[in-house]
Amino acid sequence: MEAVRGPVRAAGRVALAAMFITGGADAVFDPGPRAPKAAEIGVPLDPELAVRANGAAMLGAGVALALGVRPRLAAAVLAGTLVPTTLAGHPYWKVEDPAMRRQQRIHFFKNVGLLGGTLLVLSERRRGAARPRPRGRSAAGRGGGGRSWR
Repeated sequence: MEAVRGPVRAAGRVALAAMFITGGADAVFDPGPRAPKAAEIGVPLDPELAVRANGAAMLGAGVALALGVRPRLAAAVLAGTLVPTTLAGHPYWKVEDPAMRRQQRIHFFKNVGLLGGTLLVLSERRRGAARPRPRGRSAAGRGGGGRSWR
């Protein structure tokens, strides 16, 4: 199982990072459509600069996550970028038109799912970190009512 776990994690990181890399690059190179939304939520910086900075963070951390370079740090940065992006970009509860509201709700919860992915990466143990040792007699394989770590 361990032989499969590494490649599966790597593929999962690349898949998760793809959305951040493409979205980040779009925000860096074409911030225009996002800047008014940033201004609406009261971003303290110049809205276009804020969008570019958020996009650069997404792009850089997304590439780092995809390459497996400091993946937990990259995931933390990506989780931090999702909150303002989601609140500014997809406030479905403010939309009157039912079709648009449904569309914005889909994007909102897509971002919630991406946040979940970043949290899973954050929860991984660092490479080389020791696994927790089982406690109690049953964990050592001698019977009893404890928890098994297998």
